[in-house]
Amino acid sequence: MSKTLKFKGKEFPCCTSLTMGIIGGKWKTVILYHLIKGKLRYGELRKEIPMVTERTLSLQLKALEEDGVIKRKVYTSKPPLKVEYSLTDLGQTLIPIVQSIADWGDFAIKNHSKQ
Repeated sequence: MSKTLKFKGKEFPCCTSLTMGIIGGKWKTVILYHLIKGKLRYGELRKEIPMVTERTLSLQLKALEEDGVIKRKVYTSKPPLKVEYSLTDLGQTLIPIVQSIADWGDFAIKNHSKQ
């Protein structure tokens, strides 16, 4: 019987499943890609990813935060409320993976989009 992996209270059948559980889905990797450049506010992320709905963006940001990949910093010193998102140390380790996914997308568009 194979051993399951546990990460932050969730079980995964293998390390690949764990990775995809964290960065998989339509928007998580896109969010991480935009955060490679540095901190972004919620509104800036919305402008970078106009096709994602507000609800989906909020849910995906929350999931990435719960998994420890991004951090959310709230500034309350003066109105309006300012919230910034950035990669954590764990999130920084995903940069080569996310960049490779982006590079592969560029490759596919340049070399195989007319098929």
